[in-house]
Amino acid sequence: MSPDTPEPERARERTDGTDARPGDASRPGDVWPEHAQPPGWPGGLPVPAGTPVTAPGADPLAGYPGVVAELPAAGATRSGRPLLTTLGVIALLTVLGAPLGLLWAWAAPATPVRQTAAGTVYATTQPEQPIAADGWFSLLTLGFGVLAAIALWVLLRRRRGPAGLLAVTLGGLGAAAVAWQVGRRIGLSTFQRLVETAPPGTAFTKPVDLRAGGVDWYGPLPVPHGNLLLAAFGAAVTYTLLAGWSRWPSLRPEPEPDAAWPPPPPGFSSAPGDQPAR
Repeated sequence: MSPDTPEPERARERTDGTDARPGDASRPGDVWPEHAQPPGWPGGLPVPAGTPVTAPGADPLAGYPGVVAELPAAGATRSGRPLLTTLGVIALLTVLGAPLGLLWAWAAPATPVRQTAAGTVYATTQPEQPIAADGWFSLLTLGFGVLAAIALWVLLRRRRGPAGLLAVTLGGLGAAAVAWQVGRRIGLSTFQRLVETAPPGTAFTKPVDLRAGGVDWYGPLPVPHGNLLLAAFGAAVTYTLLAGWSRWPSLRPEPEPDAAWPPPPPGFSSAPGDQPAR
């Protein structure tokens, strides 16, 4: 093809492949005509994968398989399973409610009672032990929720976001419910036996229990209330504050703008004439 050949003839020759050279179509300023199609290509259909890079719209990395797979963190988002992680965090925090209940039963004082002919009554007119039991439960569960949110934020940095907030909130609620049931059942069987069999005048103690919280049932739906919600409240507020103070918009650690880029993987280069990266 001579330099004096008209431009339409030159474009037609490249379209037919008779005078095309590798890289002709990808050079700046040298584009394919809008009406032109590669040989054997039905008009209007998308470019299939593996098309030579000299054809219009072809994949620039079609001749370099494995380059994208070698890039750092390629496919990392596909390997995560956020749903399983969320369910695992909820289950773990709920199980941790058992030792929290043991700690509550140990720290909170039991209420002294006395057996009479009319039944079991408090040993004093206005006992302070039930209020102390509620106070200890509130402090322990609130602190548990705060610590759980901080631990989740630090340990699962790649899972920060709404899923993490949901996991720590539901996990805190489950932990509080388990702690309540475990703590109130320590010594409960002995107390009930003494209520039924102790003679009048016998003094014993009542196990810890909640007066400012519990669960109300609306049909089959349980609705917790009172200080049973403090663990979930503390976890949700702490996690939200940590997200608000985060310096990364995505909440996940990102490379600093002035940090050095990691070395390119083998076989990947940005030198002139190499295939462009996506």
